[in-house]
Amino acid sequence: MNFFPPAYAQGFGGGGDGITAFLPFVLIFVVFYFLLIRPQQKRAKQHREMVQQLRRGDRVVTAGGIVGKVSKAPEDGEVEVEIAENVRVKVVRETITQVVTKSAPPGGAPPPAANEDGKSGGLLGGLFKR
Repeated sequence: MNFFPPAYAQGFGGGGDGITAFLPFVLIFVVFYFLLIRPQQKRAKQHREMVQQLRRGDRVVTAGGIVGKVSKAPEDGEVEVEIAENVRVKVVRETITQVVTKSAPPGGAPPPAANEDGKSGGLLGGLFKR
């Protein structure tokens, strides 16, 4: 005596099962790209540009939390930072995390403030531009 009828494997929606099964992975990748990968690449590009534009007289913060003033900024990978009167240290350019104050360019007007361009910041401000 058999209480349960035999179960037979049934199709999941006809033809195109491979595309239907692959679609969630594509959607997950798109979400990861726009929420994680793209903003990370933008921040890396901004940091690279900031480090390349370092100039003598800029006040900077290093990755170790040391605040100082750039005394020499040659084109190689190191920058000389004055952290106290007559105390200078060499740091690798990429370890500079923030430029606190930009020095005025030679013979020009001072650079604009950080948020003077009118763009809103925040978590979603970079994703949804006007």
